[in-house]
Amino acid sequence: MIVTLELGLIYAIMALGVYLTFRILNFPDLTVDQSFTTGAATAAILMVNYDLNPLLAMGAAFVAGGLAGIVTGLLHAKGGINPLLAGILTMLALYSINLRIMGDRANVPLLGNETLYTWFNENGITDWTLILVLAVIVLIIKMLLDWFLGTDMGLGLQATGDNEEMVRSFGVSTDTMKIVGLAVSNGLVGMAGAFIAQKQGSSDISMGIGLILVGLASVILGQAIFNNRLVARFADTAVGRVLFGTRNKEVLIATTAVVLGSIIYRAAVQGALAVGFNPNDMRLISAIIVVIALLLPKWRIRRGPKKSERIYESKPELKEATDA
Repeated sequence: MIVTLELGLIYAIMALGVYLTFRILNFPDLTVDQSFTTGAATAAILMVNYDLNPLLAMGAAFVAGGLAGIVTGLLHAKGGINPLLAGILTMLALYSINLRIMGDRANVPLLGNETLYTWFNENGITDWTLILVLAVIVLIIKMLLDWFLGTDMGLGLQATGDNEEMVRSFGVSTDTMKIVGLAVSNGLVGMAGAFIAQKQGSSDISMGIGLILVGLASVILGQAIFNNRLVARFADTAVGRVLFGTRNKEVLIATTAVVLGSIIYRAAVQGALAVGFNPNDMRLISAIIVVIALLLPKWRIRRGPKKSERIYESKPELKEATDA
């Protein structure tokens, strides 16, 4: 339970970044698989070689991930390269760059270096207190993202994803919007990578492989379970108005669903492993979860006859008039 919540909250930071490109910009960005490692490698090498404060190292990881996103954005926006191909090209280049960042090593251990987790242990923070701290950190990041998406630039990002041609006709630079969106997205992914590196005590060159699937699973699963109609009804209640407010409510609901989706995804993976799945089946489990999440909105649970049929049953004369 503790591990599920802990990993779910950390990976929620990465999932928020994936949400920004996948849902807001409608941009299939595969840079995530290596920008995660870029953030982890940057933070690890700064803490090992320069004894940098762990929080500052996470800030540097955000910048490093953001730079990776900018490269993808420039390849697409200025180079005219297909979004999918632009992400793949950046991802391939980052593999070699990440090795260079880590000093041509496949792994950089953090043993003996101060990290957020060593600080937690030194101050006697219990497991549940750690979960509370992580929840507060994720909440702050989520609120900053919500605020950003409510600014003029954030609204421009949303409009670019909805209808790029219309936004361009109003004089908005959609190229700039895409580059900024990709930078913020991969910055969040890089920050999550730095967090995971501190948790596991090392940065590894392969730690980000296949991570885009984890991010998509969290986004799709969360929004499939907490569908807009269900949450919108709650958001209109007194408690919902306190939690979500009235401005930019759709974004607030969506980002909340992404965070919860990350936790649910991690719980589903842990459950699959508990019933006997091999850890090597992790990618298969992730793929199955994504497929279920995609099909979930299309499955309809029968709730008896349709409303029109119930009306006809109570008033047969209406059906006769309609048939005539």
